[in-house]
Amino acid sequence: MDESSRPHSSGSRKARNRNGREPVKTGRIQGSPVQEGWPPRWLTPTSEGDLSRSLGDEVADFAEALIPIAKDSLAGKSGEPLQIRHWQRELLRHMLACREDGTFAHRFYLAGIARKNGKSSLASILPIYFGLFGDQGGEIYGAASTREQASLVMSHARRAVEMTPDLADQIKVYRNALEFKTTGTVYKAIAAEAYSSEGLSASLIIADELAAWPSRDLFDVLSLSMGARRSPLMIAITTAGPRVDTTGQDSIAYTLYQLARRRIAGEVDDPTLGMAWYEADDDAYADETRWHQANPGLLGETPILSFEDLVSAKKRTPEAEYKTKRLNIFTAGAQAWLPAGAWEACADPTLVLNDGDEVVVAHDGSFSNDSTAQVVCRISDRALFVVGHWERPPDGDLSWRVPVQEVEANMERICRTYKVREVLFDPFRWQRSAEMWQQLGLPVVEFPQTPARMVPATSTFFDAVVNKRLKHNGDPRLARHASNATPYYSRQGLMIRKEARNSNKKIDLIAAALMCHARAGTLSSTSDPRPQPAVTFIEL
Repeated sequence: MDESSRPHSSGSRKARNRNGREPVKTGRIQGSPVQEGWPPRWLTPTSEGDLSRSLGDEVADFAEALIPIAKDSLAGKSGEPLQIRHWQRELLRHMLACREDGTFAHRFYLAGIARKNGKSSLASILPIYFGLFGDQGGEIYGAASTREQASLVMSHARRAVEMTPDLADQIKVYRNALEFKTTGTVYKAIAAEAYSSEGLSASLIIADELAAWPSRDLFDVLSLSMGARRSPLMIAITTAGPRVDTTGQDSIAYTLYQLARRRIAGEVDDPTLGMAWYEADDDAYADETRWHQANPGLLGETPILSFEDLVSAKKRTPEAEYKTKRLNIFTAGAQAWLPAGAWEACADPTLVLNDGDEVVVAHDGSFSNDSTAQVVCRISDRALFVVGHWERPPDGDLSWRVPVQEVEANMERICRTYKVREVLFDPFRWQRSAEMWQQLGLPVVEFPQTPARMVPATSTFFDAVVNKRLKHNGDPRLARHASNATPYYSRQGLMIRKEARNSNKKIDLIAAALMCHARAGTLSSTSDPRPQPAVTFIEL
């Protein structure tokens, strides 16, 4: 295969698929998602300019022209030309978006798709394309948790080379490696169970089934190995898995998924992190009509996934595992505290906290690893609002500390702006700040987070949520902390806590919400004292 056969990138070029149809423009498609499969449930934003310079169409065209189907499947017979579906082309476009200087817009891209949707076949295209047309002297690594898993993508790529004379002339095939003659690039498969960090200088990394990696050790090694490259890229194509890895920490896949969700919500601004995640609704287990949300392979005129296989798998697979592997939903190590959808049902984006509103404010804080939260509950309608939140940055900077003076000043501002009946705080750690607030005349009230206090507060809050007697304005930070809370049964009753003590998932905002909601309910039900008649003395 000579250089003239390579597709050329052009922002004005209209890419066409093998059937000659022009792809739908990026973004939410017009028409039925049952036929298109794009966009996924969670998609990080990518600028139109970066998408116009994407290599995605080139890679898709290259695959349709030269990559055959490796083995018989619903997608076709072995040896037939590979057909790139619309959703796969759009995924490649977002994954391989480029900035004006030609470097990739993302340094890491996470693609989440349920099992049996052609992930390995799609991933095998990338090492071949970038081995031929990428960096001179590039190093491409296909990484997975085990040797067997790492060899899957490699076997697809090796089979494609062996079946295509044009590719075989340019690529030397070894048992666990491919060598590209024109660029000097080498593609190797490595596993988390056996690897060496010495001498790696990765230009492209394909992380297969990242959610199954036992720890983040290999991920960190590979990430650091990209530092000397001008435009490196790590792509993870995975199915969901447990939220916690074998070390007891949040798994690397779930950590990145959460960071990308926060970017979508506007909490984090990190354009180097991209994600396209197909995920079914939390209650889709019993509704077959929504299974396509996590399985784009079900869609289109020629599906690559059997619906009957999904139905059969449901009959012989535990619900939690089915939700993880077939509906692509991360499973918690512990049961969620609030029922699925209950918190979202209480959201009212039109709610506004007005100056002078009568409120209770709760402060729940730490100094370093956790977050510090200030939440108010309006007494008149029990509506919740986040009025202050400080959390360690996603980069995990261990030197970060809560800006105590900023937190203290914010509480003063709150009390000047609203009619604050009580300032609630747990005396643990923040006693000095509470004393300062008290000296300033703020209505400080201790609220220790003991079972005696938190059990009734938790019960009242839970009842208000499930019966839609609680309101909030849909703040994504509060929603995230609410979803992180898991039930804990103390001797005195139900409380909430994090999934694990050393987990990165925070619950401080929802803990503060419990505190102020409990006191707002008490204050709203306390009637004003009736005026007593004047006492007069009568002389007899």
